Amino acid sequence: MTIIVATDFSEVAENAVEYAAAAAKHSNARLILFNAFEIPIHAANTLLPASSIQKLLTDNEIRLIERSLALSLDYDIEVGHETAFSFVEDELNQLLVKYEASLVVLGMTAKTLEQDLWGNTTTSAIKKLKFPVLAVPLGARFEGTKKVLFACDVLSGVSEKVLLQIKDLALSLTAEVEVFNVSKLLQELRTEGKDLLATHAIDEGLEGITYYYKNVKSNAVIEEIEKEIEIFGADMLIMMPKKYGFWASLVHRSKTRVMASGLHIPLLSIPI
Repeated sequence: MTIIVATDFSEVAENAVEYAAAAAKHSNARLILFNAFEIPIHAANTLLPASSIQKLLTDNEIRLIERSLALSLDYDIEVGHETAFSFVEDELNQLLVKYEASLVVLGMTAKTLEQDLWGNTTTSAIKKLKFPVLAVPLGARFEGTKKVLFACDVLSGVSEKVLLQIKDLALSLTAEVEVFNVSKLLQELRTEGKDLLATHAIDEGLEGITYYYKNVKSNAVIEEIEKEIEIFGADMLIMMPKKYGFWASLVHRSKTRVMASGLHIPLLSIPI
């Protein structure tokens, strides 16, 4: 198993690195430390010779190597490193294939108005990558994950592939899972029996682990998830981001992206 964690050496990113390293140790996984190098603004505004730019790249890679060695010693795990002079999402896609990685870990900054409107690197990765992304907020520590809240629209269906990933995660962490469904039409759907087939599919997919169901009738999906995190005492939230076309995306704000930027626990986004 391989975990990729991206860092720009900021406080939020480095917290995610520590989380990923502890998770890698727990799972006996290899960790790949990745940095997408960007020329500092003050340097970009000046006409630097190629030799100066190369020195910046070299210094950045040395810093990455030193960090990798420190993590390997501190956590007793295998740590590799990668650096690139490109966009984060583009390079992550290539690294995921190269290392056959199962997870990308990124730091998540606190909620701001600008972030809510335009997103950031992590919410962009959640939207674009076709691989699981774990968004780790500042202050989150990996101390064993025992309670996982899986927030989903049960009636829209959950693929076998997603359920298998959740089951494998729960088994590796020895965690219990709560399947949490929020629907404004809960009572009507239940009386018609339309939820029976959907829940049966989840029962089959999660067979062999400890899990529960909880349904809530409400129009306020995000607020209900936030409340349930506290009630259940969740250590991790799992969601499946929906894909919208360009015009629809102007109207619909991804609930997964909104949740990611306002949590105090990690959010695992599993693409549909």
